[in-house]
Amino acid sequence: MNKRQTAGFLIMGLAFSTAALADFKLESADIAEGKKLQETQVYSGFGCHGMNISPQLSWSGEPRATKSFAVTVYDPDAPTGSGWWHWLVYNIPAGVHELARGSGNPELNKATDGRVQGKTDFGSYGYGGACPPEGSQPHHYQFKVFALDVEQLDLPENASAAMIGFNLNAHAIDHAEIEALYRR
Repeated sequence: MNKRQTAGFLIMGLAFSTAALADFKLESADIAEGKKLQETQVYSGFGCHGMNISPQLSWSGEPRATKSFAVTVYDPDAPTGSGWWHWLVYNIPAGVHELARGSGNPELNKATDGRVQGKTDFGSYGYGGACPPEGSQPHHYQFKVFALDVEQLDLPENASAAMIGFNLNAHAIDHAEIEALYRR
């Protein structure tokens, strides 16, 4: 095999592996890429008057080595210097490919399969909807599903969002995202 053939095989291999990763996708019946969040997904409190209901999310095409999933919602535009965590769900079994609408409400007990809802920057567990400062530019809400290389993250119940995020990134094989917008 000459250098040109070797380079061709390497390029084809990279293209194949990139295409394989591109198959992992996140979809929702409630939110869409680049579109405004509905009042349903807006927080109820801090001056916001939404319904604080987590959206339906489903995913597919994860890497074969996936042992569990995690879902997060993060606002990098929050005026905190470190963004704002709106939802952290982890230890979702590899066989689960959807979070139903309202799954972010811990009181509804929709998560009976071992998944854990972490503490948000609102100071509570479960989903905390969008609530940017009044008059600000549209905030970007990043809904992400992570494919992880471990069956579960062994974290304390009161783990901070930063600790959860660190562990997600340390064990992420791939992720898929929908970025929605909201302003008030």
